[in-house]
Amino acid sequence: MSDVRLTSLSHGGGCGCKIAPAALTEILAKVPRPFLDPALLVGIETSDDAAVYRLNDEQAVVATTDFFMPIVDDPYDFGRIAATNALSDIYAMGARPIFALAIVGMPLNKLPVNVIQDILAGGASVCEAAGIPIAGGHSIDSVEPIYGLVARGVIHPQRVTRNSTARAGDAIVLGKALGVGILSAALKKDALPEEGYRQMLASTTQLNSVGHPLVEIPGVHAMTDVTGFGLLGHLAEICRGSRHGARVAFESLPVLPAALSLVQQGYNTGAAARNWASYGHDVRLPDDLAPWQQALLCDPQTSGGLLVTCAPQAVTEVLSLFRDAGFASAAVIGRMQAGAARITVDYRLDLPAEAPAAQVAEVPD
Repeated sequence: MSDVRLTSLSHGGGCGCKIAPAALTEILAKVPRPFLDPALLVGIETSDDAAVYRLNDEQAVVATTDFFMPIVDDPYDFGRIAATNALSDIYAMGARPIFALAIVGMPLNKLPVNVIQDILAGGASVCEAAGIPIAGGHSIDSVEPIYGLVARGVIHPQRVTRNSTARAGDAIVLGKALGVGILSAALKKDALPEEGYRQMLASTTQLNSVGHPLVEIPGVHAMTDVTGFGLLGHLAEICRGSRHGARVAFESLPVLPAALSLVQQGYNTGAAARNWASYGHDVRLPDDLAPWQQALLCDPQTSGGLLVTCAPQAVTEVLSLFRDAGFASAAVIGRMQAGAARITVDYRLDLPAEAPAAQVAEVPD
C-alpha cells in the first residue's frame, strides 16, 4: 500500500460528496424536461434510485450511476465501498444486477499505478460477489481520485419497487445501522479507533442484494436506499413522492456502536448540516432533541441500508428476510401516515414489531 492517504487528496468523501438537496433542486429547476417516452417507467420525477425502461411485457432494464471520492485511505477498501454503493441503487428498485461499467478519475501525478490497480481490484471483487462482470468503463486524469460504477439490472415491469408508492399505515423498515458519516469524520481527523473502522467497513461493503427478493413479498410497497441525504432526506423523498407523512421513533433507530459514541463527542460532517438546511423545514423534532441526535438523523450514509415501507402484516416476513441475509441491525423505525408530506420525529412509537432494546446495533462479521 502507498504512503499516500487517499482521503487527503479530496475535499470530501463517499456520499458526503453529494450536492446538497436544496442546491440540487435549484440546479435542476431550469433544466429542460426530457422527452417522455411511454416506455420510461421511472425517470427523474420523484428522485428515485435508478431509471427503469420497459423493453417488453416481461423485461425492463434498470440503469444507474454512482461515484465519489475516497472515504477511506486503503485503496482496495475504497474500491469495495464505491462498488457496493453503486450496486445498491439497482437493488433498491427490486432489480437483479447484470453488469457494470467502471468510472475512473485519478490524479496520475500523485498516485502510484499499484494504488489505482488496488482500487479497481476492490471494485471488481464486489461485482464478482454480486455475480456480475465489469464489462468496460471510462477513465480520466483528474485532480481528485474518483471511482464508481455505471450499473445495469433487469426486472419484470410489474415488480419495480419505487420510492413513491408508500401507503398510509405502512411500517418503515431500515436495513442497516446509521453512523457511517460520523465514522468517516473521525477517520479524517485520525480519531477513528480500529474497531470503528471495522464497523464502518462491514456496513459499507455489505451488498443490499436483499432488495431483489424483497419485492416478492406481498405488502412491500416502496423502497429506496439511505445514502448522502441521510435518513430524513431519503425518507422525505418517499413522503413527497407518495404524498404521505411519516413518523419516526428515534429510540428505534439502529446505530453503529462506534458512531453513537463519537457523535456524542462532537464528531459530525458538514454534509449533515447542509442536509438539515435543505429539508429541515419539513421535519418536526422534539423540543428537547439534542444536537447530536439531529446530526445522526441527517448523517450522510455511504452505502447505507435499504429503507422499506410495507403493510404491518408483512413486517415479520420482511424482517426475517433481512436477518436471514445477514442484516442483523434491520429494524422497524416508524410508520407512514395520511396527511401532509412531512416527517415527525418522536422518541418512541407503538410500532408493528418490537423495536430494538438499545440504539447500539449489531455489526455483521
